[in-house]
Amino acid sequence: MKHHDQVADAFGTSAAAYLTSQVHATGADLENLAATFATTSGHATVLDMGCGAGHASFAVAPHVREVVAYDIAQPMLDTVAAAARERGLATIRTQQGAAETLPFPDGSFDWAISRMSAHHWRDVPRALAEVHRVLKPGGRLKFIDIAGIDDPLYDTHIQAIEVLRDASHIRDYRADEWIAMLERAGFTASVTQRWRIALEFDSWVARMRTPPERVAAIRSMWDRAPDEVRHYFDVRDDGSFKLDAVMIEATRRD
Repeated sequence: MKHHDQVADAFGTSAAAYLTSQVHATGADLENLAATFATTSGHATVLDMGCGAGHASFAVAPHVREVVAYDIAQPMLDTVAAAARERGLATIRTQQGAAETLPFPDGSFDWAISRMSAHHWRDVPRALAEVHRVLKPGGRLKFIDIAGIDDPLYDTHIQAIEVLRDASHIRDYRADEWIAMLERAGFTASVTQRWRIALEFDSWVARMRTPPERVAAIRSMWDRAPDEVRHYFDVRDDGSFKLDAVMIEATRRD
């Protein structure tokens, strides 16, 4: 199975779980998104890349002309469309596809947003080149994702944990990696927020339907991790822990 198929399969089977997940449905980052667009004119067109169950789209939809909820997994898009109808969010439409090949004309959008998706993208630089193309000159971008860590010891552990939990995971990128990739793609970029996300272990693996042998492997990794790793990630006896997150904002250079 190719990577794109793996991503579509993994998240297609867990769409409902992500819609109702408190970790994904709430958070100061969603409030930030809503506040950002509440101050705009209401005429913006927005691309939500890797929209998942649609929480970012839901946050901005009341404040813009249109949100295109874009994802590789059709069951996710079906979940978004149904939830949007239930919430009366008529500005949301859905479209299927991969981040690296955006099926939109040049200069289609005022904004691109993405929340907790890019660590699954096969080719982030190519995706960012596509974002640059479909944004209007001066268009803006706000991406939120799990962050890689500067310390190699900590970073190696969390990347391994992530792959064990979800075979479609590729990489949590560090903030400096994000800035470098965006600059090369033609953006002026900066880190605007960093925070930590507390994850309850059982619901975290259940949401992804992680196989029992991989759940056991994650527990073993945490149990045998060096003390400083366990301390950094605040690992609890039940396996619950904390992840780093980052918000990146950027403007398309003409």
